[in-house]
Amino acid sequence: MKPLNLIALLLFLGGATWALTRSERAVREIQGTYYSAMRPFLKTGSVLEHKARAFTDETHHSKELETEVTVLKGEVGRLRIIESRFQAMEKENAQFREALNFKKATNFDVVAAQVIRRQPATWWQTVEIDAGEKQHIGTELAVLSNEGLVGKIDRPDRDRSTVILLTDEKCQVSARVEGTQEVGILSGQRGNQGRNPQLRLKFLSKDAALRPGQRVYTTGRGGIFQANILLGTVEAVEKGALDSEAIVRPSVNFADLGTVFVVLTSAAP
Repeated sequence: MKPLNLIALLLFLGGATWALTRSERAVREIQGTYYSAMRPFLKTGSVLEHKARAFTDETHHSKELETEVTVLKGEVGRLRIIESRFQAMEKENAQFREALNFKKATNFDVVAAQVIRRQPATWWQTVEIDAGEKQHIGTELAVLSNEGLVGKIDRPDRDRSTVILLTDEKCQVSARVEGTQEVGILSGQRGNQGRNPQLRLKFLSKDAALRPGQRVYTTGRGGIFQANILLGTVEAVEKGALDSEAIVRPSVNFADLGTVFVVLTSAAP
């Protein structure tokens, strides 16, 4: 045994012997002095124990909350999926109602179709629809929406077709302005851009008396588009040396095409 440990043991035994040989009163005084000296340490230990227990409880509670949050996140994700499916079904039902109402209201024999593809580079020129030769669709047939003329069929395939839009300068339509004798050729403009690009009605009379808001319709000439299909409204008139041209805002929202209708019969020439 090391000398220091031996000295400590002898001091402890000596102190214990001395304490045991004291009278009961002396022992109580010693005990009182000891507890008085130790009370601050015992109190501090009790506070630390309470804090440690509270921290343990809080940690346990935090873990429970974390578990609940994880479960709630899963529920929110599931509800979002359900909401997304519900919105898709609601949109589909709206499209079916739109198709049914249009078929009831129109005098044409039409096939309803959905726009399934648009290329950013040709956004205002062409779209693809999910109907084709299988649905008796051929070339040069008018394509409508419940807002007016969309364009014409360009290339039909078995189950899909390409549509040239009215906003493409290659889609030219014989058009008239309501309330006037003015007749011209309506087409899109090169470099069309914006949320709803404008059209141009050319070859009007030199002194065409048009006003903003007048509606423009198809004449039925040319053998493709039936008569009296809404094309748009006049926004402005530009006078030229030999004729006039009108700027027309299309009636169809070409930025957001959904359900369209292909007219299965061509117009009479």
